[in-house]
Amino acid sequence: MKKCTVLAIDLGAESGRVMAVHYDGKGLEIEELHRFPNTTVNVRGTLHWDFLRLWTDIQQGIGLGKAHRPASLGVDTWGVDFGLLDSQGQLLGNPITYRDSRTDGVMDRAFGKVSQADIFAQTGIQFMPINTLYQMISLVESGSPQLAAAHTFLTAPDLLNYWLTGVKVCEFSNATTTQLFNPRTRDWAWELLDAFGIQRGIFPEVVQPGTRLGEYDDIPVIAPACHDTGSAVAATPLGSPHSAYISSGTWSLVGLEVDAPVINDAALAANVTNEGGVYGSYRLLKNVMGLWIVQQCRATWAAAGEDLSYDELTRLATAASPDVAAIDPNDNRFLAPGNHPQRVQAWCRERGLPVPQSKGEIVRSVLQGLANRYASVLASLTDLTGQPADRVHIVGGGSQNRLLNQMAANATRLPVVAGPVETTVLGNALVQLISLGELADIQQARQLVAQMDDLSLTFLADISEIV
Repeated sequence: MKKCTVLAIDLGAESGRVMAVHYDGKGLEIEELHRFPNTTVNVRGTLHWDFLRLWTDIQQGIGLGKAHRPASLGVDTWGVDFGLLDSQGQLLGNPITYRDSRTDGVMDRAFGKVSQADIFAQTGIQFMPINTLYQMISLVESGSPQLAAAHTFLTAPDLLNYWLTGVKVCEFSNATTTQLFNPRTRDWAWELLDAFGIQRGIFPEVVQPGTRLGEYDDIPVIAPACHDTGSAVAATPLGSPHSAYISSGTWSLVGLEVDAPVINDAALAANVTNEGGVYGSYRLLKNVMGLWIVQQCRATWAAAGEDLSYDELTRLATAASPDVAAIDPNDNRFLAPGNHPQRVQAWCRERGLPVPQSKGEIVRSVLQGLANRYASVLASLTDLTGQPADRVHIVGGGSQNRLLNQMAANATRLPVVAGPVETTVLGNALVQLISLGELADIQQARQLVAQMDDLSLTFLADISEIV
């Protein structure tokens, strides 16, 4: 069989890359074409994404990929952030990051107008101040001239797809992250939009993963699961219907794949989320702050002249005492950028817990807190479904952290399967290959991932003691 190559454009909150994924009828091969940083820009106290620079890097990566004569390309990014276009299709302002302070207090004020129960009934989404709903409400409250002039709302990957193809649509998996989409009606949550005075007319058609959107330089553009976690789960080689997953990176997404959204009083009380998956599936999950805290600790120490790699920090954490206090990583103090070592210490001090002092103790405090949160989230999810988990698949960049993987196995009392690392890229590519007719379905796609020996899937099933 002739080799088929697709390009996967994957943007995370810390970095982006353009990757070529080759399929020869038997197996998959990944080739990195271009990797680049994704950093925020602080303009007079407002945190922006630099989308024009991202667009330049994406074009460069696609240019390098043309030598492979790609059959298609696809884009995935983080969720909740968006751009607004004017009537001529021009971007009205650089998209603002979800970590910006403009949503401070908005969620609580929103509940004064529409109850949490009503919002959850219409969206099925976890309540977090970063959600698009609260970003949009902040624009309404401030009388934003950009919102007044807006003609089209596009989430982050949809904005890039528009620049690639000229087509203004929103892809399903990413639309569901906004808390503006109703999974029961499979359309925008129109009643919710009306209640908060958000104009209906700016929201475009929602399309499913696998939709061909158009072309860029004669290369077909196919929407994968445009939310990066959606793509990651699409490629996770779930060993059984009882498998859980953790997409581990800047954020940790702990979840189960289900056939329908779970929207009831128990799900509301557990504050879980129902995000769209591929081919009719849903991702019942919960967001955990993730390795963002370690990233911010590393940045703080680097700014002070001690630039340690993530591997070095993990080694220090492994050598640290296992008796350190485990923080709650979802405390809102850890959401914004800043001096996270001090924030970790303050969290412990305020609760009368031993305060971690060394870098290793601080990182270990974070990692143990993540593992404990994984276990509690998974317990709530299995309670909701009545279906116990038999293993946990940890995928993404964080799956390389063997200490965190072992802590997760110990905390959940379940075997952990670590890897692949590049699951998001693979999921992006696999949906393209299915749409192109190269693969039959998602089951065949996941089987191919499970057979990728070069990705060194590691079973971490020793749950007898903490490392």
